[in-house]
Amino acid sequence: MVCFGKSASHMSEKNTALKTKARISLTRNLPNPNMDVRMMEEEFSNWAFNEERAPQFRGKWRSNVFKVDEAHPLDLEIGTGNGYFFAHRANARPERALLGIELKYKPLIQSIRRAIKDGATNVRIMRYDAWAIEELFAQGELNDVFIHFPDPWEKKKQWKHRLIDDEFIGLLHSLQRPGSVIDFKTDSLDYFEWAMERFRRSQYEIVAETRDLHASEWAAKNFVTHFESLWTSKGIKINYALLRRP
Repeated sequence: MVCFGKSASHMSEKNTALKTKARISLTRNLPNPNMDVRMMEEEFSNWAFNEERAPQFRGKWRSNVFKVDEAHPLDLEIGTGNGYFFAHRANARPERALLGIELKYKPLIQSIRRAIKDGATNVRIMRYDAWAIEELFAQGELNDVFIHFPDPWEKKKQWKHRLIDDEFIGLLHSLQRPGSVIDFKTDSLDYFEWAMERFRRSQYEIVAETRDLHASEWAAKNFVTHFESLWTSKGIKINYALLRRP
């Protein structure tokens, strides 16, 4: 396990299991950094933070990075992928700050470059493992969290790798402010049922739940990404849930 910039006193017993799942290599140890790595460290260094820089802003994202007051909304997308939703959200809601977590270099650069190209100034992105999210944010620092199409880990022996579990949901609850939401989408019905079982026994209120988002009352507000449209064109239904933190 790799932990950066955080003393053991900050690590609760409850989240030890999550941290043992976190695996991340150090960018500075890469023998031959590719173009995406160099772009993160150079051209986009004011917008993108590697795994050693990001934890330095724990509890200070508003004041030190976005230069806004503590009441300013600070949202997070976990796993930005190619960044279509990330860019859309940033530009559609310029009054809110938006952070992204992405582990792979290429989609990280795609995401931040796409958002900036579309005119966003309210975004930053970091290379990190979501399992160790407590190293990035203090309690009550976050507002809305978006988790769209995480790896479903379909085989039973892989379920232990699924991001949505009781411990992770509890951790998000501690990091979010009251009234904030978790916006969850997946094309895997099995994963969705798994997630809903855990959401129901959590402290969150279920605001929306559907196994066919595009035919539901929430379809009009849904931003459809390129890959989402490909899946639906093949008859794959999108599962969606919206949870609110009391």
